[in-house]
Amino acid sequence: MQYQWYPGHMTKARRMMQENIKLIDIVVELVDARIPLSSKNPDIDDLARNKYRLILLNKADMADPELTRQWKKYYEQKGFFVCSLDSRKTGSIKEVKSLIQEACKEKKERDRKRGILNRPIRAMVVGIPNVGKSTFINSFAGKASTRTGNKPGVTKGKQWIKINKDVELLDTPGILWPKFEDQTIGMRLALIGSIRDEILNVSEMGLNLIEYLVSNYPGVLADRYGAKEEGDSHQILADICERRGCVMKGGQPDLDKAARLILDDFRALRLARISLEIPEN
Repeated sequence: MQYQWYPGHMTKARRMMQENIKLIDIVVELVDARIPLSSKNPDIDDLARNKYRLILLNKADMADPELTRQWKKYYEQKGFFVCSLDSRKTGSIKEVKSLIQEACKEKKERDRKRGILNRPIRAMVVGIPNVGKSTFINSFAGKASTRTGNKPGVTKGKQWIKINKDVELLDTPGILWPKFEDQTIGMRLALIGSIRDEILNVSEMGLNLIEYLVSNYPGVLADRYGAKEEGDSHQILADICERRGCVMKGGQPDLDKAARLILDDFRALRLARISLEIPEN
């Protein structure tokens, strides 16, 4: 299966970012803590050249905590300011505000020397679809400033949000990049829900997830479904299908239904705190 999805509104969103980046002091990029590399849009590094950078490892409550620590160190070593968080909770929002001030310390000092006082830091919030940008902004602002949703593509246009006298945020629609050179990246994005399920092969996604879990989180499928983690992913999926009574009319196994069950359980944190990629040393 080829994982590609780049509707026309994403071209428009990228152009919007290009036009507005000159107004920005810092780019705040949300990535999914379960796939911190695959969910990082490589186009943003190009667009955000010469800007201060803050990476938020969002949905850290769903990710493997040890791997999240490794990813935080990975990006800090590359020169980014980094924070891991669950954007639904306000506790970590204070750290984000502090990091924005720290990242822009030089800029504020330059302004002060030029006699420019009380100019707010302007931050652009970016990220791929379904990474939690709108939820983060609502928590950051302390009110429902943007529309939120659990499907890709809820944020359609540019929105400025005044946080306080020190910070203004520019929200932007989530954008993917035009082509996944590595289909593994597309698969990981599909598993976390950043590509619409309706255009994907659910059984194939389920098989990919099973294969990864057996290799990296042995025992998870056995604990949840009583499945025998033996044989290939097709055999394990068939076993889960039988154990959970996923059958079609006529008694045929409904592999799509079983695969959907596993995907839903992974996304709803009913399996374990799982990360789908490991940083390279």
